[in-house]
Amino acid sequence: MKVQLAAALGLVVLAVGCTQGPNYGRPVVTPPETFRGTADATVGQSASIAELRWSTLFEDEALRELITAALEHNYDLKIAAARLLQAQAQYGVTDSARFPTVSAQGGPQVQHGSVINGESLPTVSIWQFTLNASWEPDFWGKYKRASEAARADILASEWGRRAILTSLIGQVATGYFNLRALDSDLEIARRTVATREESLRLTEVRERGGATSLVDVRQAEGLVLTARGQIIDLQRLIEQQENAISVVLGRNPGPITRGRSLVEQAHAPEVPAGLPSALIDRRPDVLQAEQLMVAANAEIGVAKSAYFPQITLTGAGGVASTALSNLFTAGAWSVAAGALQPVFNAGRIRSQVELAEARRLESELVYRQTLQQAFREVSDALVGYRRLREFRATQQAVVVAAQDARRLADLRYQGGATSYLEVLDSDTRLFTAELSLVQAQFQELAAFVEIYRSLGGGWQQ
Repeated sequence: MKVQLAAALGLVVLAVGCTQGPNYGRPVVTPPETFRGTADATVGQSASIAELRWSTLFEDEALRELITAALEHNYDLKIAAARLLQAQAQYGVTDSARFPTVSAQGGPQVQHGSVINGESLPTVSIWQFTLNASWEPDFWGKYKRASEAARADILASEWGRRAILTSLIGQVATGYFNLRALDSDLEIARRTVATREESLRLTEVRERGGATSLVDVRQAEGLVLTARGQIIDLQRLIEQQENAISVVLGRNPGPITRGRSLVEQAHAPEVPAGLPSALIDRRPDVLQAEQLMVAANAEIGVAKSAYFPQITLTGAGGVASTALSNLFTAGAWSVAAGALQPVFNAGRIRSQVELAEARRLESELVYRQTLQQAFREVSDALVGYRRLREFRATQQAVVVAAQDARRLADLRYQGGATSYLEVLDSDTRLFTAELSLVQAQFQELAAFVEIYRSLGGGWQQ
């Protein structure tokens, strides 16, 4: 018995060094030295805007409240949290295979009397108790690798949740800025209607005095009706945008509280992006892809362990007595060990190993692709932010020029130097320029939010 125990202990010690499959090592990647589009003033800086908390980045109190509500009630985030719980439970299921399984059964059994040679045997109550145990020692590291893969799945689920959190913050902020842009469009449309109604009134006065024709009146009426139609369409877009934000917040469609106007939203002229190498350890979707690669790497060891025999230790014992008081005074016990070694399976194990290795290769390619896409998204956002700032400045100059052209056209028309067609054209150009300026302001803010999201900011609560 001592020899058997020593042999079993020796096998356990041997199992420590028999784990199959490769140990994980992060693939070597070569990040760019700087992000394309980085402002000259921030080149080489290790600090990044992603290190700021979102509550510090966004100064609009109404926007902060919306983001807080989304983080508490958004269904995508709740679903991600539920998936994390599933991964944790699955780890418990997987890891339990490393330990022995013990089951017990007991209770009375009544054997009714029978008649033998005309004599009736008495009814007997027999008390029984049995205990069974089995254990498959993890000599080849199959369960260790399976647990390693399950732990990686937990981390992947957690990083997936944080990736959704980061995207959610950006989604709420961009949606809110879009709503404020539509509010600005509506304000411009209403102001334009008031201006055009006044112009229509003056045109009607001139027509009654014979200074102009009815055609000019009808053209002025067309301008008013066009602006009114724009108001109606903007009101539709505003309500639909409010509905979209409400759903992101986990609410039924309804109104959204406003804070600062679009032009009052704070955003720095130069945004520090930090070093590209830091993105590997900060961006959630990249870290999620890496943990999926860790899991796939561990599955190779699980597959390779099938080449080796499955050694199972079992034990069973039980007692029985017609009297409960004598139940544990005697009994029978047995211990056994068995091994199951694959001999022929038509290459199934080899194919399973090759499948695991192919999945590991795929996961590494996905990881590299995710990281490369992350570098691109940051660069696109930086380039977009800088160019959109320049475009917005240009649009501001266009609006100033269009306002002056509209003023001069009105003076020329009132003085009889031109037709109302010139007023019509300049008014339409001004309206379009003002709406384009609002769109440029929104796109600039959206690019600012995208820089924050693409750098992996927001999940650090």
